[in-house]
Amino acid sequence: NYIATLLLHIKKRSATGYTARHIKSQELISLMPVKCAVNGFGRIGRLMFRYAWDDPELDIVHVNDICSCESAAYLVEYDSVHGKWEKSVETQENSFTVDGKTVTFSQESDFTKVDFQSMGIELVMECTGKFTKVKTLQPYFDVCGVKQVVVSAPVKEDGALNVVLGCNHQRISNETRLVTNASCTTNCLAPVVKVIKENFGIKHGCITTIHNVTGTQTLVDMPNTKKSDLRRARSGMVNLAPTSTGSATAIVEIYPELKGKLNGLAVRVPLTNGSLTDCVFEVERPVTKEEVNEALRQASEIGVLKGILGYETRPLVSTDYTNETRSSVIDALSTQVIDGTLVKIYAWYDNECGYSKRMAELCNIVAALNISGKEPSFKYEGQVGV
Repeated sequence: NYIATLLLHIKKRSATGYTARHIKSQELISLMPVKCAVNGFGRIGRLMFRYAWDDPELDIVHVNDICSCESAAYLVEYDSVHGKWEKSVETQENSFTVDGKTVTFSQESDFTKVDFQSMGIELVMECTGKFTKVKTLQPYFDVCGVKQVVVSAPVKEDGALNVVLGCNHQRISNETRLVTNASCTTNCLAPVVKVIKENFGIKHGCITTIHNVTGTQTLVDMPNTKKSDLRRARSGMVNLAPTSTGSATAIVEIYPELKGKLNGLAVRVPLTNGSLTDCVFEVERPVTKEEVNEALRQASEIGVLKGILGYETRPLVSTDYTNETRSSVIDALSTQVIDGTLVKIYAWYDNECGYSKRMAELCNIVAALNISGKEPSFKYEGQVGV
């Protein structure tokens, strides 16, 4: 792909009197895809790998996980929820191939033991979910020598930028070496908050996310070593389990002016895919259901949220949203307004696909801006600052 792109570039430049020797080294760098590695090959790591694989700006050359290479290759090709990947994946010794292209593999629990520098890796997609402090992520830069890290979990500290594309992406700059894709529910909630805040104002609100099972729950009742929440030690297959969600409070990382005004809970349900966020807001002026839905519909069709926020008037259910790559889809039939200022909105999301797609897009943006030094090939219509 790089050679084909280079030859096309030379051909275009030749038409203006330039030859290959006139092309500057920086031009060559900007033409080359950014070499990437994935650390953590779980649900999000594998789906993000699928979405990023065909991006011409990104060249994923290495995966690190504590599982075997055979398991990694098998699980990226076959998925019980999202179906078989259309690529051909084959296992080799300490590597696997995707349609013939080799991806090397390591099994290090300590990522500093992975020799990223010798592989020329400049960007790491950090998908373990374990490193959520600046201090624990800093060795990527100081020890491993990478230029950019994108994390699949929020890092609520100075020194990291939590990004929800379509909402605060304009804050990305060439100074932001450590960025996160926030959380899956924050990616669902933030576009809704943006529309309601900008059109009607938000006094305060609360959310409940009806969330499918994840790997932090147990299949049958047994001690849970991943979370201290005792309800997650009960079988995720037969129980509704109330638990915490940081998405409502994390929204202040995206919209600081809402600090102290939003909170919420989650209910884990025995489904493998298709989640729903119940958003309740007290708005600053009287509105109607029709006004609320029209604002959400317009936002889904025009501007920065196009492709991120969806709007649905059909009576769909959770399985209809499997493999949905938008971050949030409004269930317009369920919108309610009580007493003029209390607004209730349902927003569907595939908490794996939508989130993983946004993370792949975020990697595209920061790789272009902060490594290749060019405009990202991925842009939302009307977006500003990126």
